[in-house]
Amino acid sequence: MGSQQYSQLLSSCRTCPPDQRTKLIHTTISGYFQFVTFSHRWGAGEPLLRDVEGHSIYGMSTEGGFGKLQAFCLRACEQNYLWAWSDTCCIDKDSSAELQEAIGSMFTWYRRSSLTIVYLHDVASGNSFGSSEWFTRGWTLQELLAPRSILFYTQNWSLYKNRIGSNHKADVDVIEELENATGIESRFLTEFSPGVEDARSRLQWASSRRTTRPEDVAYSLFGIFALHPPVLYGESAENAVGRLLAEIISRSGDISVLDW
Repeated sequence: MGSQQYSQLLSSCRTCPPDQRTKLIHTTISGYFQFVTFSHRWGAGEPLLRDVEGHSIYGMSTEGGFGKLQAFCLRACEQNYLWAWSDTCCIDKDSSAELQEAIGSMFTWYRRSSLTIVYLHDVASGNSFGSSEWFTRGWTLQELLAPRSILFYTQNWSLYKNRIGSNHKADVDVIEELENATGIESRFLTEFSPGVEDARSRLQWASSRRTTRPEDVAYSLFGIFALHPPVLYGESAENAVGRLLAEIISRSGDISVLDW
């Protein structure tokens, strides 16, 4: 209640016309809680919830994933955001119920974010990103499609090819490179809607991507199709994909998805 933002809002409410106060409060609070999401290739030593809970991020080790998390938070601050979300440490992976819920809502987290920061650990400053491992992973497909705003950062945490701006999806040159790297048309990259339309094409986008856990080949696509089948870790990849295809066919009637 004693924050600078609260004091500014209180002052503004006192001076604005009464019929505009509700709109002012809604706009101010919505702006305050805007958040940034993080997309990256997981590596060794990623900090989990138990590692960061109750600690200051900047007071922790800078080794491995901790340094990456700190750099992400700093870039979020540079973009004037107060809140940042990373899948490595913002989900309690010890809770099967929370993990299930997180997988079901992952697309929504990235869609609702005001910005997604993508870190390409294997792209040197000035180089093209087409061969980055980030484009070969299953989960990063929805992390590319869901956000409306994205900024790519290279190995040394500089903006990709020094493309200054608030959204690389609004950069024609970057979008052209993304088309070449993913085989996805620009209209889907910039204005993607989840659902079972163009299901076969969506499956083909994912066909060459890989996941650490075999079942995630299917689970990483749930959000793209706006489907919510149960997550059953321990089942085979074939069974998980079969359940996904059955849901798609049930919703769309399109049996061509069996040949993707």
